[in-house]
Amino acid sequence: MGTITRTFANNITTSGVFKPTAFNNASFDNVTAVPSGAVESGNMVLLSTQTASSSASISFTSGIDSTYKEYMFIFNNIHPATENTTFQFQTSTDGGSSYGVTYTNTVFLSLHNEAGSNFNLFYSTVRDQAQSTGYAQLCAEVARGGDADQACSGFLQLYNPSSSIFVKHCISRFIKDDGAGAAEIFNQYSGGYFNTTSAINAINFKMSSGNIDDGTIQMFGIL
Repeated sequence: MGTITRTFANNITTSGVFKPTAFNNASFDNVTAVPSGAVESGNMVLLSTQTASSSASISFTSGIDSTYKEYMFIFNNIHPATENTTFQFQTSTDGGSSYGVTYTNTVFLSLHNEAGSNFNLFYSTVRDQAQSTGYAQLCAEVARGGDADQACSGFLQLYNPSSSIFVKHCISRFIKDDGAGAAEIFNQYSGGYFNTTSAINAINFKMSSGNIDDGTIQMFGIL
């Protein structure tokens, strides 16, 4: 019996079924589709996109459910109508009828100016919250800019919002360019939890003063 024949025979059981050892990565070079029963974890699925246009706020009141264990919101060029106002958010357990879930978080920032003469990394006690039902900061004091080219961008991740057992963790990172005088770039990092075991099923974003003049927000579900 030749070598190839013996190798083939050794990979088949007495009942004529291929053994698991018969398959390796090289065996699947030409696969063009994943079977419907197989789920590739880590994929981001775009669920919704909203674009601000002098909007008082932007809400996502559908699509946040038990389908996904993690949701990510990506913010592109959020531009305020009012100078030096704060971009913020809150969540809801009643589909958006009200926003004010008790929240605790921690915030730190880094900065560097265009001249290279000012740089810092610091914890912000004026931006964090302790068991508050108010709106939480995502990016503080966003400059509109005299030439209207300032904005903030970033992301927010919300974990397992439909759980009836655990509190709801979230993290965010935002970046803004401050063209008002100092010409600095800021990174704002935040992490916290909504202190509720009720399902969170809606989320609202707004400025602390004035409208969201421009910008897009995308909501993704993560498998």
